[in-house]
Amino acid sequence: MKALKVVMITCAAMAIAACSARNDKQFYSIDEALHSESGKKVLNPNIKLYFGKPAPGKVISPGLVSNKKTNAFNKSDKEACQWAFLSAVKRFQDTAASQGATKVGNLVSYYKKNEFRSTTQYECHAGHLMGGVALKGDIVK
Repeated sequence: MKALKVVMITCAAMAIAACSARNDKQFYSIDEALHSESGKKVLNPNIKLYFGKPAPGKVISPGLVSNKKTNAFNKSDKEACQWAFLSAVKRFQDTAASQGATKVGNLVSYYKKNEFRSTTQYECHAGHLMGGVALKGDIVK
């Protein structure tokens, strides 16, 4: 009887947790993330970034996507989103460097293939356990 009670309480708690799962759409400053301490440490200053607009030059890899998730446990939504954003941007910069390019253009938020174009903000989806940012852009020489 006692074991049955424990199982029922556990199932009820899991059902409540599943019902309260969240996936909040939020928007944060691109500039703030790029100039944060983390941004200064992980990003490559030699690869220029163009958000919401094309980069001058020849597009050598159009429409690439970087979808990054991060553990949001014990982090604010902003911290988790900023880290996921920086990870996605770094992936683009690493790809550009590996292809001999110096720019990434047309960077837009692309969460679940829904485009959000802005020169000042990026879109992030935050939950209890994960934060995620997807970006789409072009590698430009």
